[in-house]
Formats: sequence, C-alpha cells, structure tokens
Amino acid sequence: MNPATSIPPGPRPASLTARVGNQAREFWEALRNTPEAFRLVWLASRRAALAGIGLTLIAAVLPAGQAWTGKLIVDAIVSAIKQGMEPVVGLRFVLPYLALEFALLLISSVTSQVRTLFDRILQSQLTNHVNSLMIRKAISLDLQFFEDPVFYDMLQNARRQADTSALNIVNSTLQMVQQVITLASLVVLLLRFSPWLAVIVFVSAIPSFLSQSQYAERAFRAVSRRAPESRLLNYLEMLLTGNDTVKEIKLFGLGEPLLKRYQELFTRFYLEDLGIAQRRTLAGLGWGLLSNLAYYGSYAWIVLRTVAGRITLGDMTMFLGIFRQSQSSIRALLDGLNRLYESNLYLDNLMDYLKLQPLLVSRADGLIAPEPIRQGIEFRHVSFCYPGSDTSVLRDINLHIRPGERIALVGLNGAGKTTLIKLLTRLYDPTEGQVLLDGVDLREYDLKSLHQRFGVIFQDYVRYQFTVRENIGFGQVDALDDLARIKDAADHGGASPIIEKMPQGYDTMLGRRWEKGQELSGGQWQKIALARAFMRKAEVLVLDEPTSALDAEAEYEVFRRFGELMEGRIAVLISHRFSTVRMADRIVVLAAGKILELGSHAELIQLDGAYARLFNLQAEGYR
Repeated sequence: MNPATSIPPGPRPASLTARVGNQAREFWEALRNTPEAFRLVWLASRRAALAGIGLTLIAAVLPAGQAWTGKLIVDAIVSAIKQGMEPVVGLRFVLPYLALEFALLLISSVTSQVRTLFDRILQSQLTNHVNSLMIRKAISLDLQFFEDPVFYDMLQNARRQADTSALNIVNSTLQMVQQVITLASLVVLLLRFSPWLAVIVFVSAIPSFLSQSQYAERAFRAVSRRAPESRLLNYLEMLLTGNDTVKEIKLFGLGEPLLKRYQELFTRFYLEDLGIAQRRTLAGLGWGLLSNLAYYGSYAWIVLRTVAGRITLGDMTMFLGIFRQSQSSIRALLDGLNRLYESNLYLDNLMDYLKLQPLLVSRADGLIAPEPIRQGIEFRHVSFCYPGSDTSVLRDINLHIRPGERIALVGLNGAGKTTLIKLLTRLYDPTEGQVLLDGVDLREYDLKSLHQRFGVIFQDYVRYQFTVRENIGFGQVDALDDLARIKDAADHGGASPIIEKMPQGYDTMLGRRWEKGQELSGGQWQKIALARAFMRKAEVLVLDEPTSALDAEAEYEVFRRFGELMEGRIAVLISHRFSTVRMADRIVVLAAGKILELGSHAELIQLDGAYARLFNLQAEGYR
C-alpha cells in the first residue's frame, strides 16, 4: 500500500451501549434549565403556581379511584343478578357505587377546568415577566451588542417560545409527577393480577419515547440554525408592509420581487419542517402500532383468564381499565419528558441571553462626574477598533477640549467623527489610550452620573411615536411633567412655532403609527429632536449632524442660539455645512481616523490645507 495514499486509522465506532449511554447523558444534561423554569413561573405568579401543584395532586389519584369504583359497580351488578334481585332493589344496591363514580367524575371535570383557568392566568403573567426580563437585560447591555448581528440572532432565538417553554417545562414536570403518582396507584392494583403486565406496559412505550425525543432535537436545531434567515424573513415582511418603505417599494416596483424572495425563503423553511414532521409522524405510527399490539395481546390474555373463571367480571373490567390507563399514563409520562426536553432546549436560548453581561460597567466605588467641568476633556493617544475588526477607526488621537469651548468635527464620511463621539460619551472604551474628564479616566466615573453630564442628538435620532411633550421631555425624563421646562427647550430648538399650530399643542400625538397621529416633515422632526437635546442642562452638548434636513438659514440660526445657550459649557458639533462650522472656536479636521488639522476657521483657511479646500469647494456651489 502506498503510504502517501493510505487512510490513517480513525476512532473505532462506539458500541451501541456507549451510544445509548451518551444519548441518555445528553438528554439529562439538556434538562438543566428545569429549575430555572420553575423559578420563572414562581416569580411570575406564586398563587397560580401553587394552585397548579395542588390540582395536579388531586388529578393524580383520580384514575385509580375510578378504576376501583368501576370494578365495584360491575361486581355489584353481577351479584344483584345472581341473587335475583328486583330491578329497583338492584338499582338501590348499585346506586352508592354509581354516586361515588359520579362524584369522582365531577371532581375530575372541575379540576380540569380550574387548572385550565390558572394556566391561562399564569401564561399571561409569565409572558409579561419573561418579556420584562428580556427588555431589562437589553437596557443593561452596551451599544456594541446592538451593533453585532450575532447578538440579534441570539435575541431572535431567545424570544422564540421563551415564555411558553418555561410554562411547558413546569406543566410537563407536574404532568409527569401526576402520571408517576397515577402509575404507582395503578401498578399496586395491577400487580395483584400479573407482574408481567406491568413490565409490558413500561417496555412497549419506551421506543416511541426515544424516537420522539430524537426528532424534537432535530426540529430545535433546525429552528436555531435558521435564526439569521428568520430575521431576514421578518425584515422582508417589514419592508413590504412598513410606512417608511412603502413609497420606494411602489415607485421602484419592488413589491413582487421582494415577495418572491419572501416566499422562497418561507418555502425552504416549510419543506425542512415538513420533512422532520413527516418522519416524526411515521415513527410515531410505527411505535404506536407496537404499543397497540401489546395492549390487545394482554387484553386477550385477561379475557381468557376471565372465561376460565380465574377472575371476576369486575376484576376483568378493572384490570383492562388499569392496563389501558397505565399504558396511557406511561405514554403521557414519556411524552411529558419529551416536551420537557424540547422546551428545555428552547429555554436554553433564553438563559444564554439572560447571562449576557455588559462590558462597560461602573466601578463599585465609581466617582460622581464633575459639575461643572473645570479642566475639560482630553483624548490622550486614543486608538479604536470596533469589536471583531482589525481596522483602526481612530489612530492616536490627541485632543484637549477646554471648558466652555465650542468644537466642530469635520471630515469625509468614515473619517471617525461619530466614533469619536461614542468614545467621548463612553458608549465604547478606547482600544488604546485614555479619554479623560477633568484629568480622570472616564472608566473611573459612575456611568449613570457620567451620562447625565452629556446631552446628545445623533444623526439617526429617534422619532418617538408619542406626544410632543414626551418627545421633548425624554431629554430629561425625570422632568417629564415640567411643562415650563419643555416649552423652554422647544423655544431653544426652534420647535415652538411648529407646536403652536398643532391641534392639541404639546399633547398632540406624533407619527402615523396611531390614529389621529400627526406626521412631521424631516426638518420639523429635527427641531423636535433638537428641543430634546436642549431639555437636558448638560455640561457637554453634542449635536451629530441633527440639522441635515434644515435649510442653511435655519441651521445657522439654531447653532447661533446653540452657542449662546452653551456659554460656559462644552459644545461639540458635527456638520457638513461650513457656514455653521466656522462659528466654532476650534475645528478638528479628521481623515482616515487621524487629526489632520486643528484650529479656528481663520487659522485653517490661512493654512490652506484640507479644510480650506473643502470650504472653498462648498462655497463654490453657492456662487
């Protein structure tokens, strides 16, 4: 044999026992989230959880009692016939047993209905509890999570069946406890007749259980693997039905092409799920047939012993009922274990999501951010790469912003202007170097107090589909009820004339999401957003191109007033309009993540470098 082409010996195939052992170990490991599910349900509604446990215990003992009562009724009827009782006398003889059976049936019915009621109550409360946990976790996480598509895949999987999975785990566990108690009581009765029937009951149900758990895992893996494509499916639906996209979809004729892409993706998901469901159904039918054969074989044997006079007709009725109920209970027990396993897989996604921890955290002894700022802000040898990237967005930035100074950042798209703002407001930490506030690294400050010192409006500001009052008041949420302050902020942002013309003034609902909501133009929305920035009496106010939808005159007026209002405080603005930028005390020119030039408008024009070239290009457009 040629050594160059010979295949190296691989690991020997695992034995059947080892494979079964591994599968069993993986199965039990997958149930690790069961205590967490009970904790979630308990925190969602203790009353409903306790009611579910109590009703489960009641339901567990009813089948054995019903089977024994059935035996008493049949034996009483046979006895009445043998003794030649009159029908009325015979009925009186049997009536107590009938009343007992009716009472048990009534208890079973009431238990079932009340349990359903508490399940619905618990489902609603659990949904609220789990959603609140997920939202609170999202609030606690850093910006970098929300700029990572892998995080959205995790969030997509965590949302899927999170609340129902937790309830299913609890219900499946309680159902299993119920079936175990039921089986124990039935087996005690069954052993009186034949131990072998108890063995047959258990063995005939196991293959179906193993088969179903295998296909449950396949279905879960398929759904989890498709998380990115599922988000694409949701995105396509949003594009085709959203208010923000409908104009382009219609004008560019994108409706049918995007719908075709949506249907192709949905069909691929459907066919994959259908294949798993079909194989799961065929396996269920096969093992179900085996279970039925075991039942009817045992049925024939019990009838034979009854005909032979070994047991009474009442015994036969009871044993057949017990055998059928035992087989049903074992099947329900194993089905519950399957559901428990499958639900644990889905809950695993939620637990992984809830274990995420923010990377930017306040120190336990974090300093309170200064008010007022006395020494200013300093970028000291700051470089930055976004997580997962080797490309430096900022390179060795050194910049000192003095108290009360107005700084403008200019540069082409991608120069690093917005990234600099993210580091300034500690939405990210530098990869290298330090950002200092009054000579102290931002990482030394309490994060909440630090963020209170900044008022920021980004170029992708939020258009809250709420009232005007809320849209402005969100700039300082603890002053949401201070209408005088809100009106003052609206004046400073230039939004007052717009609001005065609205039907309900500051109580006017904005946006088209709600009935009677009033939509605004881009420029009007920007003035509302500017008012939100002025709402916060911050030590540092940052405007990241929030006036791009305003005309040049309106923008100039906003920044003129902006300069007056920020007297004694730090102001940082980003704008592509040099007529506005020239009002800054100093202008920082960024290119490829580095500071290319730094100085006042007059100094940079005299330097005749990159800034002068860009300024003259823009000025030429107005001539």
